[in-house]
Amino acid sequence: MIRNITVIGSGVMGTGIAISFATKGYDVILNDLNDELLHKAEKRVAADVALLVEEEVLLEKEADTSLNAIRYVANLSQAVQEADLIIEAIPEVIEWKWDLYKQLEEMKQPTAIVASNTSTFPISRLMEKCTFADQMVIMHFFNPAHLVPLVEIIKHEQTSDAIVEEVRNIMKEIGKAPVILQKEKSGFIANRLQTALMREAFSLLAEGVATAEDIDTAITAGPGFRWAFTGPIEIADFGGLDTWERVFNNVASELNDTKEAPAIISDLVAMKKLGVKTGEGIFQYEGEMVSNKLLERDRSFIRLARMKK
Repeated sequence: MIRNITVIGSGVMGTGIAISFATKGYDVILNDLNDELLHKAEKRVAADVALLVEEEVLLEKEADTSLNAIRYVANLSQAVQEADLIIEAIPEVIEWKWDLYKQLEEMKQPTAIVASNTSTFPISRLMEKCTFADQMVIMHFFNPAHLVPLVEIIKHEQTSDAIVEEVRNIMKEIGKAPVILQKEKSGFIANRLQTALMREAFSLLAEGVATAEDIDTAITAGPGFRWAFTGPIEIADFGGLDTWERVFNNVASELNDTKEAPAIISDLVAMKKLGVKTGEGIFQYEGEMVSNKLLERDRSFIRLARMKK
């Protein structure tokens, strides 16, 4: 039975995952390399939980209980020694992950389940140098992890069905919408769909078909509006498969099919214009614009989740 959770990596994803469990009654240890990183994480957790109170998702008493349920521990051995579920949310550097897993082999409980929040590495790659593949899964949360319901679950060929079912059940218990991949696939499900859409969006931008703002609006006010409740396969059924057959036949051959990042993205990266993290990307961000936009986004996510319930 899973009761004690350890999250390794206290960045945006790690803190969001910790909040997801803590607000549902689980004891959570958040681990990182040093106390300075953990202090920043604690401030981020407090701010995110405060917004949940402000939006009436949590009562003040529930928020206090949730905050007290998270402990911040820099010592890895101490952090994992009693964990039933260990979630790795460190940067996407395979050597770092292999090194961490090697340490976990010596430190974790024999029965502990280990999960990676990786968004890029296949589970077979993660387990190339490790011995606990039978207790390993990928649990891919989406940012912000405490607000977005989706969690993609991928098992190793050695992982038992019982562990997969246990992981799926705990995801449902904390209010997530878990999906299980039946086979290993690069990019999993959501990022493959998202990348295909974004490839076409940047192609339209490069061709001058519309402004960046209007391309985004075409999604948020159109397909994205529907996708909050109806997925693309069901939309095809609703619209008529004969209709969608004609759409595909008329449009598919005209879609962008490049095999690498759009040139506009690569050019901006080369100029160190990385988006909100540098203050400029496709759009420009000044002063408090970034924090205000993120706050507005999170409020909208909270209200959408309430509506969907």
